Amino acid sequence: MATDIVYLNGEFMPLNEARVPVLDRGFIFGDGVYEVIPVYSRHPFRLAEHLRRLQNSLDSVRLANPYSDAEWSKLVLEIITHNDGDDQSIYFQITRGVSKRAHEFPAVVKPTVFMMSTPLVTPPREQIDNGVACITGTDFRWLKCDVKSVALLGNCLLKQSAVDAGAAEIILFRDGTLTEAAACNVLAVKDGVLLAPPKNNLILPGITYDVVLELAEANKIPLEMRAVSEQEVRSAQEIWLTSSTKEVLAVTTLDGRPVGNGKPGPLFQRMHALYQDFKQTVMRRAA
Repeated sequence: MATDIVYLNGEFMPLNEARVPVLDRGFIFGDGVYEVIPVYSRHPFRLAEHLRRLQNSLDSVRLANPYSDAEWSKLVLEIITHNDGDDQSIYFQITRGVSKRAHEFPAVVKPTVFMMSTPLVTPPREQIDNGVACITGTDFRWLKCDVKSVALLGNCLLKQSAVDAGAAEIILFRDGTLTEAAACNVLAVKDGVLLAPPKNNLILPGITYDVVLELAEANKIPLEMRAVSEQEVRSAQEIWLTSSTKEVLAVTTLDGRPVGNGKPGPLFQRMHALYQDFKQTVMRRAA
């Protein structure tokens, strides 16, 4: 089986043969959106939900979806087949395509569509058992964080500040209120209640975030979906990161100080087990 096979504008090809013109608006302006889908045992996880989020992003930037959900599903399954590995991370992006450099949208649009697979790397056992360190920072990104835009310079700058500090992530606040992290959603546990920032234009509507909220409701875990203050986060007994690659991961150190007792808390351990069971159930049904 071949490896590093990508899809570009209607063709499958080796990654090192894929080329995009320099006047592509994704390169010139960051004018495009993307999506990332985890694959377990060669089955895409929550594909319909990812495609729904992709459609929302495309609608927000006034870019027509080049494919139907059925066509996207077929392409996702094909790219999985073309590449090795039972667990993969499928990345695809759509830009507004190639045109002369002008800020306004071109009248005639032929979007650029790119898709690739990389190995899915989830947290190692050591991080699950011991949690990770995070720092905090001011959320200085634009006001449309609900759009999964390829223009991620703000996220990259923030993530690099975490790397420079030897941390796994940076947890962001805007005007004293929790938003998210550079590449994850963030939840907190305060006095036994799971606190989740509401979906709005300031956070990305995470697919894993949704699963966690569904599992909390189904298992009668106290949940409040509302604005969460910085003070509540800093005094929380538990803090979690969620994303397609992090799944559910405990934060045990924040700005050098322990979260709770400095170990993954009991509610995290329960949710982690629930999430793993849910994931296995979904994959068995897909098989």
